[in-house]
Amino acid sequence: MTNNKYISQEVLNNKCFSQVINVFHGRQAPEKASLVGYGALIDSLDLAVPIPARLALISEKHRQYQTPDWLVYTPRHMPKDSLNAHLIFAIKYEGINLLFFKILFDRIDSEVIESMVIKEPLSQYSRKIWFLYEWLSQKVLDILDLKEGNYVPLIDEKLQYAISKGINSKRHRILNNLPGTVDFCPLIFKTKKLEGIIKQDLSEKTTKVISNVRRDILLRTSAFLLLKDSKASFNIEGEVPTHTRANRWGKVIGQAGTKPLSVEELGRLQQIVIESNRFVKMGLRREGGFVGEHDPSTGEPIPEHLSARWQDLEILIGGLLKTSILLEETKFNPVLTATIVAFGFVFIHPFVDGNGRIHRYLIHHLLAKSGFTQQGIIFPVSAAILERIDDYRKVLESYSHPILDFIEWKETEDHNVEILNETIDYYRYYDATSQSEFLFECVERTIDDIIPNEVGYLQKYDEMKLWLDNKFEMPDRLVALLIRFLEQNNGKLSKRGREKELEVLSVSEIREIEKKFHLIFLD
Repeated sequence: MTNNKYISQEVLNNKCFSQVINVFHGRQAPEKASLVGYGALIDSLDLAVPIPARLALISEKHRQYQTPDWLVYTPRHMPKDSLNAHLIFAIKYEGINLLFFKILFDRIDSEVIESMVIKEPLSQYSRKIWFLYEWLSQKVLDILDLKEGNYVPLIDEKLQYAISKGINSKRHRILNNLPGTVDFCPLIFKTKKLEGIIKQDLSEKTTKVISNVRRDILLRTSAFLLLKDSKASFNIEGEVPTHTRANRWGKVIGQAGTKPLSVEELGRLQQIVIESNRFVKMGLRREGGFVGEHDPSTGEPIPEHLSARWQDLEILIGGLLKTSILLEETKFNPVLTATIVAFGFVFIHPFVDGNGRIHRYLIHHLLAKSGFTQQGIIFPVSAAILERIDDYRKVLESYSHPILDFIEWKETEDHNVEILNETIDYYRYYDATSQSEFLFECVERTIDDIIPNEVGYLQKYDEMKLWLDNKFEMPDRLVALLIRFLEQNNGKLSKRGREKELEVLSVSEIREIEKKFHLIFLD
């Protein structure tokens, strides 16, 4: 559970931060080495912060390398065993961790930060710590404004993604290039996977994929993809919608990017998703919430994910919407924007029901709003997600599970949950890297396979239809029925088709049709 014990300067003076490890929190180190930076500080100060995805070590073998879980440096990188030195190391080599700094600042004496800054006021790292303290705590330290020094970007763009046009803080001589607001600001690390996909320019790649497609095919493809995505979004929630309900949600997806996001717009989307509100309280929750199961014998909640406290929803959703505007205005990468806003929404879980489908709608909305697809094609990302449902659950759990240990809750009379401690920071400052990689992969899969396959299918369908029209003068209704029968039976007309709907066809005609179907669809 959370530790709120106050950290004084005296406590810090007596702390040993770095430690030699082989295993840390169940994670096997690549070699025996000294833990430094965020990992060392979180552990030694017992901070209620999830362990970062990658931890920093100082190798005893004078080797510098990286693995998926570790950043390994040489002895010359070893920081002095002080809070200030480990903070500087963390910022320099591990990037900015807003949640860590917010939890630390909530527990530490402001005079500790003041003494750090005053000792080296022109150091870029002192200035970053100073700025972060005042930005995150919304408190002003007893330090005079800086009058000299170049402006230093807060986010190092070699490590993390930042907005292109930040805001200068004259007081700290810091360029605030954070991709968010104080009320909602997840951060994303640069990885080889993300950089590799971004360099492909997926928006341009989409344009090339569909540039030579006839407009009528493109329009029909878009309609099919909307319906496909709508059904997939319901299927992800374990629902099988009626055709009417799927069509209605598909039309909503088709409007993505046309209406500004607001609390009212999110409420409108929930009304469409839920359909009947007899058993669901609409709008922002006024109760706890969780995703998971109930114990079958006692009814006790078994959470996989704990939703944000309902008392924090107005701040969180307000921050999320302002961050969405900031990212749009600064032309932040569209897929990274969609990740930050859409996954942030589903982690907050502001509604009693409908969060999942609105979360996926937000992906459509933000990609469309940014002009990611110039041709009006709505990306069927839900279809791509459904194909990778296990990976989808893992990226959701990679956020949800680590924070469960820091959230105190109790069961309510109606077997819901009531959050007992302050948790808002877990929902506004987190690492969204794994979610970004997943969403980029889904978008890439959509461009490389799903859209071309749908276009290709319609082209083949039209070729088969034209042949049937010319050969048999078959009406459209029977053409559709015949092709569906052949698809369902691997290119062979079923007994039902031969004896009922298409009984007028001779044996030789059926063989000719089956042969043509194989040539067009299966060869």
